[in-house]
Amino acid sequence: MTPLPARVTCCIAGGGPAGIMLGFLLARAGVEVLVLEKHGDFLRDFRGDTIHPSTLQLMDELGLLAAFLRRPHQEIRELHGIIGDTDVTIADFSHLPTRCKFVAMIPQWDFLDFLSEAGRQYPSFHLEMETEATGLLIEGDRVVGLVARTAAGEQEIRADLVIGADGRHSVVRERAGLEATDIGAPIDVLWMRLSKKDGDPGQTAGRLVSGRLLVMLDRGDYWQCAYVIRKGGYDAMRARGIENFRHELVGIAPFLQDRVAELQDWDDIKLLTVAVDRLKEWWRPGLLCIGDAAHAMSPIGGVVINLAVQDAVAAANILADPLRDGKLTVEHLQAVQRRRTLPMRVIQRVQVIIQTRILDRVIGSDKPVTAPFAVRLFNWIPWLRRIPARLVGMGIRPEHIRTPNRTAVRPVQQT
Repeated sequence: MTPLPARVTCCIAGGGPAGIMLGFLLARAGVEVLVLEKHGDFLRDFRGDTIHPSTLQLMDELGLLAAFLRRPHQEIRELHGIIGDTDVTIADFSHLPTRCKFVAMIPQWDFLDFLSEAGRQYPSFHLEMETEATGLLIEGDRVVGLVARTAAGEQEIRADLVIGADGRHSVVRERAGLEATDIGAPIDVLWMRLSKKDGDPGQTAGRLVSGRLLVMLDRGDYWQCAYVIRKGGYDAMRARGIENFRHELVGIAPFLQDRVAELQDWDDIKLLTVAVDRLKEWWRPGLLCIGDAAHAMSPIGGVVINLAVQDAVAAANILADPLRDGKLTVEHLQAVQRRRTLPMRVIQRVQVIIQTRILDRVIGSDKPVTAPFAVRLFNWIPWLRRIPARLVGMGIRPEHIRTPNRTAVRPVQQT
């Protein structure tokens, strides 16, 4: 096994959307960057698979959109909610001021593979799989590198900047002693897949029936399903048995009757423990956290990937030049947090309102559910659908590519 470099300009812990995108953009701008991913590949099911118009716009600005959309994907142009017996069109992406007026459903591993392939076109991009950040190198009050666990043992890597992009259970933020504010979430989510058949409803939708919420994402030949439960309710649900769970699914979506047996046991169902938190400070000298490592988000709206990518683009825009020129200061790190705080806070606030004022009140109740008057307005006044479409599809203060392409040697070709 080739040893890791003893020193790089930027070392990124975590090969998720934030880490890979930032590594790619920095390498493209001429910065020597090493990305560490603890798994051997990106193939982990039941991860976010929604690539929103804001991210597709960035791919277009990079000249990669056509190549990316050649990968198998589905296009969601509207979001629907079925509340009791009422089908409500909640969001319509057709009016967004973006190149792609749809959400692309594509497995996260395909997205990460695509970005890492794009990154490898640049000699200063290095991605090491099966390599996990386990600690930090600290001198005085400054982070000067990290400790990585590899197949050959532990190795120290020194860097001008360490990036924590290692998710909501970030080792980097914990080792750095960064303090988080736990905002809380009253829900958890069970992820599963069920086959899709001819005659099934044609749209991605959330279904709320008698206190039970099932979100079904169209993945072409199967449904990726998210069943929302009360926080800590998983053990009680398991105790009632898999057959009872199948019965609950059919009660929400009767057309699933002929395939719920595909869930043979609880191994076919994955628990996502929902957390909503944010760091008070995303940085300390020599270190910056982005993505879920800086602010864990609820799955509501499916915005996790896209917020992580936006963080990465903002960080690259602000940090690339000072990193390349050896002039990085804490003011640059502070600038990234300032830039991304408003979008993060607005989205978290909306998620918390939905969780506490809607989901927490109805999940688990046996009372019949009817669409509130305010929700039915979306069917009566179509232009209202533009508001959630804008919030979900583009977010607050969408980022744009400002970093230059300085070191391409084998540009990605498009046809």
